[in-house]
Amino acid sequence: QVQLVESGGGLVQAGGSLRVSCAASGYTFRYAMAWFRQAPGKEREFVAAITWNGGRTLYADSVKGRFTISRDNTKNTVYLQMISLKPEDTAVYFCAANPLAMPSVPTMKSLWNYWGQGTQVTVSS
Repeated sequence: QVQLVESGGGLVQAGGSLRVSCAASGYTFRYAMAWFRQAPGKEREFVAAITWNGGRTLYADSVKGRFTISRDNTKNTVYLQMISLKPEDTAVYFCAANPLAMPSVPTMKSLWNYWGQGTQVTVSS
């Protein structure tokens, strides 16, 4: 059974940086991993995804150039480094996993099999 636990969220000022982490238990070595986020009153939206070996990454247009997804398979951990944060980045950030190399449509929530409980990121203006 795969379990995902996010950490590293917090309060940061606009323009600041933050790194959130997702620790996975169970066999996730070959899994694609992703980050989604959900702001109050909004749908959960795709942020970034990474293949099992880190060879391919995808980003939502809204975070391109500011966020970087990475993974350390020796630690079963995926990271999301966020810089130049904006108030509109405020959301609960969720980690997701899929046993395929990468879902056919990575932005679709329903194609990700496992989810963490989320970590809150708040960006103040």
